[in-house]
Amino acid sequence: MKYINNNNNHKKMRLNEKNKAPFIIEREAKNNLERTLSNLMTNRQGLDEDEVKDRQELHGKNQVVHEKAPAAIIQLIQAFNNPFIFILLILAAISFYTDYWMPMKQGEETELTGVTIIVVMVLLSALLRFWQEFRTNKAAESLKSMVRTTATVLRRKQDFSQPEKHEIDIQQLVPGDIIFLSAGDMVPADVKIIESRDLYISQAVLTGESLPIEKYDTLGDVILKSNDTVKPNTNTDDLLAMQNICLMGTNVTSGTATAVVVATGAQTYFGSLAKSIVGSRTQTSFDRGVNSVSWLLIRFMLVMVPIVLLINGFTKGDWGEAALFALAVAVGLTPEMLPMIVSANLAKGAIAMSRRKVVVKRLNAIQNFGAMNILCTDKTGTLTQDRIILEQHLDVNGQNKSEILNLAWLNSFHQDGMKNLMDRAIIHFAEGKPEIDAMRRYRKVDEIPFDFVRRRLSIVVQDEKQHQLLICKGAVEEMLSVCSHIEKNGTILPLDSAGRQALLEQANGYNLQGFRVLILAVRELSTAEHRTQFSASDEHDLILKGFLTFLDPPKESAAKAIAALRENGVVVKVLTGDNPIITSKICRDVGLEPGIPLLGNEVELLTDEALATEAEQRTIFAKLSPLQKSRILRVLQSKGHTVGFLGDGINDAPALRDADVGISVDTGTDIAKESSDIILLEKDLMVLEAGVIKGRETFGNIIKYLSMTASSNFGNVFSVLVASAFIPFLPMLAIHLLIQNLMYDISQLSLPWDKMDKEFLRQPRKWDAKNIGRFMIWVGPTSSIFDITTFALMWFVFSANSVDQQSLFQSGWFIEGLLSQTLVVHMLRTQKIPFIQSRAALPVMLMTGLVMAIGIYIPFSPLGHVVGLQPLPWSYFPWLVGTLFSYCVVAQMMKRFYIRRFGRWF
Repeated sequence: MKYINNNNNHKKMRLNEKNKAPFIIEREAKNNLERTLSNLMTNRQGLDEDEVKDRQELHGKNQVVHEKAPAAIIQLIQAFNNPFIFILLILAAISFYTDYWMPMKQGEETELTGVTIIVVMVLLSALLRFWQEFRTNKAAESLKSMVRTTATVLRRKQDFSQPEKHEIDIQQLVPGDIIFLSAGDMVPADVKIIESRDLYISQAVLTGESLPIEKYDTLGDVILKSNDTVKPNTNTDDLLAMQNICLMGTNVTSGTATAVVVATGAQTYFGSLAKSIVGSRTQTSFDRGVNSVSWLLIRFMLVMVPIVLLINGFTKGDWGEAALFALAVAVGLTPEMLPMIVSANLAKGAIAMSRRKVVVKRLNAIQNFGAMNILCTDKTGTLTQDRIILEQHLDVNGQNKSEILNLAWLNSFHQDGMKNLMDRAIIHFAEGKPEIDAMRRYRKVDEIPFDFVRRRLSIVVQDEKQHQLLICKGAVEEMLSVCSHIEKNGTILPLDSAGRQALLEQANGYNLQGFRVLILAVRELSTAEHRTQFSASDEHDLILKGFLTFLDPPKESAAKAIAALRENGVVVKVLTGDNPIITSKICRDVGLEPGIPLLGNEVELLTDEALATEAEQRTIFAKLSPLQKSRILRVLQSKGHTVGFLGDGINDAPALRDADVGISVDTGTDIAKESSDIILLEKDLMVLEAGVIKGRETFGNIIKYLSMTASSNFGNVFSVLVASAFIPFLPMLAIHLLIQNLMYDISQLSLPWDKMDKEFLRQPRKWDAKNIGRFMIWVGPTSSIFDITTFALMWFVFSANSVDQQSLFQSGWFIEGLLSQTLVVHMLRTQKIPFIQSRAALPVMLMTGLVMAIGIYIPFSPLGHVVGLQPLPWSYFPWLVGTLFSYCVVAQMMKRFYIRRFGRWF
């Protein structure tokens, strides 16, 4: 049993075995705080380095079960889990039985050539797949490691040394650590609260309940007034309702707290849930698209393979040979390289985006990035420079007054929550001003933290004479609703409706000049009101002191980026909690026509159907709550749009989760980063535009492979059916089909490095199984025309029209079939004229050229002799050139016809 050396009492004590209970946090919630600290063998000064090291060895990293790449050996084994390989192994077993086992039993000469070739093909296919997926997984893990979530912890270098705050990766936390929580933090472990100030926690990740609940540091002690322990209750609803604990994975929406870590990793409540949900993530639109196309091809295979079997069985009379041939056709129809092509494209896209300082947390999000046709974004830091400065501190007459700055400084300086950009601007502006030093005589009593409903923040301070003052600042309309008086020229006057309207118009005037505006108000508390804890109900009868105006100029690149996104078919919409007037001005400055903004209170009055219509038409949505942002995204999705959302704040987390592709920034809050699919290391719209293009290019290369494979396979099967019906022998042996198919697949390994035409990249792209099926039926038979002319050529010109000459016939079709199938890569990769108007990337040119050269050589090689092929007369090759040239011309004509008829290519 592992022992921990507790330096506080210098005794070796075993960690309490009761900590192995299903939910440790539940029991400790019902203990008083001192008992919990004793059980965890810690104190309010935190742990020292030696204790931390020992506990890390005992408990491991603070991480829950999550989906990650398996070990390399497991990936290698999984690479053999493929329909293509299963069919090859069946063929190998049959070949072993017919060529080796049966002849050996009869004392005849045995042959293992066919088995050897098939085994080589199995190994080659599996190793190629393993290598590509291994590289993909490594790339994905390295990208994820670029973004980390941290926690603020109190630790000592050694026993009795002074504790210090440290920012550490949450994986390094251990039970007994003392941590600090503030607005925007994700709760990194199951913790019990030691002290808290107006702490509100969102438990939506666990309960689905969107409204945050308040947590206290007193519940456990209230329960335990008479008893030191309480019988644990394993009802998880009670666990979620306990107000003196916070559970891993939840997040702080407002307030602050000091807490002790009770459980980490798999011992947390979230960890127990993670074990049951790993691997069962809801399918994305990308997953559904891949599956729909795969099932289309599988259904086609299930129809065509039995037809091939029956025709060859009845016409040739050899059902065993017919079954082998039908199996080989099944291999040809299986998109066996799809997983590898998909993973290679996604990994390549992710790596390319990382060079542009875009980290892809979930590879499938790349395709959604390319399919995105609406980008919803906040305003601050995206359209603006994210560099807010305090421009003015005005009284109601519009004059700068130092008193306004002093009060604003007290409010911003003393708040414990996450200071926003305006608070930082106030503190920075006040630095070095002599009058601010006088304000340091005030001490903080309590804080009423900001939330996205009240949209204001209050601080209660007390001077040396014990006078308490409530200082409140916030959004204009929300502040006017709690102000009853106004200070004008040193006189306190009642504030009536006409006065409120005048102040609102004054604030709107500042907005029209490009300023963001906050109102500052105060209330002196009577002696009867003096206490140490306050709530939002104390924000009443305030005296309005003046205005704070801030300037956040638009980014120079914003207008260019919005124009680029518009050219690429992406509509930009602004979803903000800010004022509609200033938002409209910023939008006009960056070339975004604002129209009439839709406000949050108007959103509440609309049905989902009416809101969906408005959401498609409007550009600006202002004064929104977090839930209203999320609702707008959902109604846009209900209209068939692929919606992206860019945000970095606490209030953006619900929308980031609901978007098709959630985008955050590395400087965003913990919960925003955890909720997103893609993280920008620079908050720049131009990076987004590049990401959209890369997403479309990635998807284009995937859909290119599927379209080529589907149409080419259909053409081959159609040719097989025609040949089987009229030719007295098999037009190609099963081993020939397998070699041809393997070489064709190898030629397509270079597709992830191919380029896409600019025309393709201009519009968002989605999966469309219906179009792929249509493409297969219309374009596939084009190659069959020239397969049939090759049959006629070999039959009539080269007299390969008997069973004795079937090897010559099969060799002729083997070369023509492989070369025309490989040329498909160039003919179908673009809607333009290949080699002239659009040329494939160099890796594609080299790989296809190499495969074609090897294909021509095989009938002349020892391998060709082994598998039943023979050298072709040189007079065959002029015919081959003519056939391939004619195929290219007809394929280009069919391409033009298809585009005119259906209005698209892929």
